[in-house]
Amino acid sequence: MDRQIPDLGVGCLTLPEFREVMMDDAQGIRSAETPQEFARRLGLPFSDILLLHRALTHRSYLNEHPDALEDNERLEFLGDAVLDFLVGAWLYNHFPEMSEGELTRMRSALVRTDTLADFGLKIGLDGVIRLGKGEDEGGGRNRPAILCGAFEALIGALYIEAGFSAVSDFIEPLLEDAAERTLSAHDDHDAKSRFQEWAQSQGMGTPQYRTVSAQGPDHDKTFQVEVLLDGVVYGRGEGKSKQAAAKEAARDALRSLGLE
Repeated sequence: MDRQIPDLGVGCLTLPEFREVMMDDAQGIRSAETPQEFARRLGLPFSDILLLHRALTHRSYLNEHPDALEDNERLEFLGDAVLDFLVGAWLYNHFPEMSEGELTRMRSALVRTDTLADFGLKIGLDGVIRLGKGEDEGGGRNRPAILCGAFEALIGALYIEAGFSAVSDFIEPLLEDAAERTLSAHDDHDAKSRFQEWAQSQGMGTPQYRTVSAQGPDHDKTFQVEVLLDGVVYGRGEGKSKQAAAKEAARDALRSLGLE
């Protein structure tokens, strides 16, 4: 029987509320939170508590607790596949101007280990992962691979519990913030690349970036950089690092040429 692809149109999702987990005022230590409290705080519709517990169980915990029946690695596999599809569909709907290559690069950025680990920290996943004592004492709660795996497992469990729509509701606010940051970083890099491509297309060689000045104390300097082609200044930029100032100079050059 054919599977129906869910409707992922924009504007129809109720976004969950993300709140910081309460911290102990005296010591700044994350307060204990049960899996049920975790799910309730995020508005995750789990009726199968054992499924939720499994999603939060790292294999190191299983090694030390024979009463625990299964770790989260199978759910991690499922969640990885669900995320690939939903992130791809979300990007397709939100960025109609993007080419296939650009969409592929964006999806890769949004589902890579560091990004998913950041998602895990944002929702407080580090406070509820079940780890073995050695892994816990070794800093496992902040290890990107473990956080990423637990986040994928949570997605897999949520898909089993409530389907694509519930997962989409849950991840959309996370994707919006991450996509904005990813695009901003890409634009910063792309300004220099696009100016270089234009210069080479005109037979003018490679742009040269020259630091004009560095002002302020050592801990808070402001740099001014010019970008030149064949000795002619095409743009100027300012920033808290030479790299940031060079990016601004490239943008300035693109604007002066009517390319941005």
